[in-house]
Amino acid sequence: MCSAATLDGLPSNVRVRSFAAPTQALRGARFEAGLAGELFRGRPDALLAHMSPVYALLAAPVLRPLGVPVLLWFTQQRGGPNLARAARVVDAILSVDARSVPLASSKIRAIGHGVDTSMFACAPRPPAEGSLRLLSLGRYSDVKGHDVAVRALGSLPHAELTVRGEEATPADVHVRARLEKLAQDLGVADRVQLLDAVPRSQVPELFAAADVVVNATHGASADKVVFEALSSCVPVIAASPVFDSLLPAALRFADGDPDALAVAARAAVALTEEDRRGLRARVEAEHSVGHWADEVLAMAR
Repeated sequence: MCSAATLDGLPSNVRVRSFAAPTQALRGARFEAGLAGELFRGRPDALLAHMSPVYALLAAPVLRPLGVPVLLWFTQQRGGPNLARAARVVDAILSVDARSVPLASSKIRAIGHGVDTSMFACAPRPPAEGSLRLLSLGRYSDVKGHDVAVRALGSLPHAELTVRGEEATPADVHVRARLEKLAQDLGVADRVQLLDAVPRSQVPELFAAADVVVNATHGASADKVVFEALSSCVPVIAASPVFDSLLPAALRFADGDPDALAVAARAAVALTEEDRRGLRARVEAEHSVGHWADEVLAMAR
């Protein structure tokens, strides 16, 4: 059940119920009605609420008396009051890492991410020659740390930075303008491109054109782009502590430190093809869609 969905290409074992409505109250009522309709078809094995704790809160009073496990998938730095409420009624909170849930709870289970690695080709990558092409993906939001990558160009005189992101809020528009001014003030505007987001289908092309993907997001984030880039055998450098079990120490840098980012970028370029394929293998083993689904089913049982 969801508010909206793209129905093209769904497998035969997937059905979609929409509870879209113009008001929150009506959406809640339609969600409950859709849940009741599913129960008429038979007792489900479990309910998985995805990223929205309110779904778990709405479902728990109906499903818990029937002994149906209620699970919540959540990986975000901000939770809000509904997350704390949901933690009291769900059987488990599933996430990439225990640190990727902004809540202390014994119900948190780290199961890895769910990346469709088949979308990303692992083609041989020739050594970087001339300029070093850095790519940073994510909203034009302060939390994404694009400014740290811009500042790092002072220590990487032969590097070029491309940022691809959307302006989802008025604040994002101001962040993008500040990044433009920062690049000008630092004298690196000729080596920075601040571009719009692209459709998801074009992300593999962005990876193919980059030497290093930069993820300077502040805090304990588990940005999916890190796993996707590694699936393309593109070296990734990241600040989040969540990646300490995935990325070698040389590819991680202190949050907000442009000089450390520059050092990590140089280390990333030095990776061998074997190193890059090894990182992709880690993603396939621990963060693929198949592994994620197996873990969810195990929790449901």
